[in-house]
Amino acid sequence: MALSFSRTSLSITQKYFPSKTPTTKSTILNLLSYKPHNLNKFSTISKPNPFSLTITKLSKSPKPKSHLQPVRSLFTGIVEEMGTVQSLGDTKDGGFDLRIEAKTVLEGVHLGDSIAVNGTCLTVTDFTNEDFTVGLSPETLRKTSLIELKTGSLVNLERAVQPDSRMGGHFVQGHVDGTGMIVEKELEGDSLWIKVKADKGLLKYIVPKGFIAVDGTSLTVVDVMEEEECFNFMLVAYTQQKVVVPLKEVGQKVNLEVDILGKYVERLLSSGFVDSFKGSS
Repeated sequence: MALSFSRTSLSITQKYFPSKTPTTKSTILNLLSYKPHNLNKFSTISKPNPFSLTITKLSKSPKPKSHLQPVRSLFTGIVEEMGTVQSLGDTKDGGFDLRIEAKTVLEGVHLGDSIAVNGTCLTVTDFTNEDFTVGLSPETLRKTSLIELKTGSLVNLERAVQPDSRMGGHFVQGHVDGTGMIVEKELEGDSLWIKVKADKGLLKYIVPKGFIAVDGTSLTVVDVMEEEECFNFMLVAYTQQKVVVPLKEVGQKVNLEVDILGKYVERLLSSGFVDSFKGSS
């Protein structure tokens, strides 16, 4: 179902972002507390009747395409580099920007490109030879751990894959499903065990020896502890030096994106797709 947005419905942002320059603290509070209102103002675009023939005169001045385009980026969960947060906070127009110092991901970068920051697919709005800027929406701040970042924080960075890219991890969309909390870290030789507590709604998609993206890093789940509502994974010495997860302390949040295949299977089973085959056999 597609949605069309009117200027009236989009003007709601003025209520939460006044014209005067807000403080960083007030902006964060407004972003986190914002919830969509008056959804009934959105008009549904219905599909045309396939059995009717309608002749439409083409307009000489076609309407411009909406800037609200769906994200079609894909990542592998193989972190290319760790960037450093240079600044984050409110902008003059009431938005919230994050500026990150980087090197590798800036090679061939363009405005509008997608870069995963700690596993969150974000759009490049500005860049220089040394850093790039992305905008954060209220929903992104509510659903991810990016709100915990501060100047100097290290973040995992990965560019969206291209057709000729090598697939080293698994299919990662950059759509964070939720956050988990680190509850235990333990060394075994030069490897590091990390245990993460996750919501039951996410834990059902996490299976032993299955894939999961933690702060955008493609990892293999070792065990799932249903009673504790936790899962764990192990990081070898090399990986510990290349991603931010080992730098986080017990009690800190991590972004989680479960394997999309599990959600597709659940959807098919609940839709009666499998039963339809049984009935026809």
